[in-house]
Order: sequence, then structure tokens, then C-alpha cells
Amino acid sequence: MMTANRRWPCAALLLLVACGGAGAQDLGTLNPKPLPPLANPDNPSTPARELFARKSEPAAMAPRTIGFYSHGCLAGGVALPVNGPAWQVMRLSRNRNWGHPELIALLETLATQARAEVGWPGLLVGDISQPRGGPMPNGHASHQVGLDADIWLTPMPDRELTRKEREEMKATVVVAADRRDVDPAVWTPAHVGVIRLAAELPAVERIFVNAAIKKALCRDAGGDHAWQSKVRPYWGHDYHFHIRIRCPGDSPDCSPQPPVPPGDGCGNELDWWFRDAVLRPPPPKPANAPAKPRALTMAALPAACRLVLQAPSNVSAERQE
Repeated sequence: MMTANRRWPCAALLLLVACGGAGAQDLGTLNPKPLPPLANPDNPSTPARELFARKSEPAAMAPRTIGFYSHGCLAGGVALPVNGPAWQVMRLSRNRNWGHPELIALLETLATQARAEVGWPGLLVGDISQPRGGPMPNGHASHQVGLDADIWLTPMPDRELTRKEREEMKATVVVAADRRDVDPAVWTPAHVGVIRLAAELPAVERIFVNAAIKKALCRDAGGDHAWQSKVRPYWGHDYHFHIRIRCPGDSPDCSPQPPVPPGDGCGNELDWWFRDAVLRPPPPKPANAPAKPRALTMAALPAACRLVLQAPSNVSAERQE
């Protein structure tokens, strides 16, 4: 059995991931292997993702978020325990259950409130951040500063999942096959309740969901739409919702998210997401294929992120429950 204060043996390992993405539907591994040493880590052209991926423990520094959600790093990160009274962490081999203490506390609060107030059995938590944040080798552009977390839209089972299940279990896709609405066979009022509860937490800046989920929330949530302004449609997100919290008070170098646009987002602006060209874009022709974006280097990140990389490890950072 796993307990909240026991660390998985793989947590200190650095992962060699061959796939190009790392969504919840991509499998983890039961046998993570260390990434090989970099031949020249001090080369200015070395991608920052390669450097941060090789840090398996957080920096022994005071908690602080540095930079923007898709362009920064995390000092003094803490781990969400792999088991809690109303949550379980998935894809443990990725070692991405690290965040700013305010986000970790919020997730714990949300999990227990969702069980008590809306009947959601518990949260299955996907990626948060790497131990020191920063760009990831795969899977996300954001999640760099310890203020983002992915929550599966699969209710937590009433038992402790095995390690194999955590690495290989697939999340429930709640969007219908035609991508125009949710699947009524799996969508429930509890889905509405848990997303609403998250959006109503004062520290939450954004909730990202698939456009079909946003459409369902606008239809199914009742008359009070004030919280809906935080819920924004975005590509993907058909099997999880993405929580983003505001810059913490201890982080003067954190770049805030711009304010949400006026309105609840349930008007005609939602129609754009259901155009055929958006739902089913044609594959680009080879001559017109978009150029692969250049990987961020350390020079492109806030200068303080170098100090985060160079800091000694805090090997006792995991929270004890």
C-alpha cells in the first residue's frame, strides 16, 4: 500500500521519454530510466527543457514563482503527496507533482470540498510542474512556474490505484465523437459541480476546458454565471480541466495572467470553436507546414532561473500528511 508520506522510488529518477507529448492519455512507465548526462550543459544553445528535466528534486530555496506560466521556473517547490484523503496522483513516473505551496494547498482543499459539497469521489491529479518548474521535454508549454495543474475528468475510484494503473489507466473523454458537445453517456451534474467549485476559488485565475465542455457548462450550470468568466475554451482538454492560479504574494517576479475578458464567455464568441475549420483543420501541405518553434534557452528565461537550476536540492521537500 502507498501512503501520503511515502515517496515513490521513482520520484528521484529522471525520465527518458521518447514520445513527443505527455498528455494524460500517454502511458507512463513502470521502469523509468535516467536521462543521460548532457555533453555540454553550459552551452548557451542547450534547450532549457533539457536542463530542468535533469533536476529530480526542488531547489532548496524559499518558495517563489519566477516569470510567466509558459516562460519561467519554480523555487522552493513542494510535492502533492501521491495519496490524500480525496485525491491520487497519476503518471508518477513523470515526477511532475510539484508546485508552489499555494497551489498544492488549493488542490488539497478542492479535493476535500468536491467530495463533501458536490459528491465528486476524489481528484485524479495529472501534471502540475517539474521539481524546479521550467520548460518540460514534452507535453506542455505552460506548467512552468508551479501554478498550473491538470485534473482528470474521471472520478477517483473508491480504492487506492496500483502503480500500474496510475501509469497506464486512460482518462475518461467526456466530449462526444463529433466534438460539438459532451457525451451524455459520461457527462454528469457532478462534472459541472467540480469545475464550478474550482472556478469559484478566489485564487483561481483560469480554468481551461474543451469548447464542448464550455458549451455544456453554459447550458447546464443554471442561472448564476458569474464564475463562468474564468472558464475558457482551449484546444484539447477533453479528458481533463486545467487549473491556473494567480501569482502568489511571495513572488514579486511572477508575471500575472491578463484579466479575463468581460462577460461569461457563453455568447456568440463560443461559436468560433465549432466551425469545421477549427474542429477538423486540414493537414498542412508539406510546403506550408508550420515551422517547429525553437526551444527556449536559459537566455530566454528570467535571469533568476539560473539560480534555481544551480541551487542545491531540497531532498525533504515532500509534504508529510
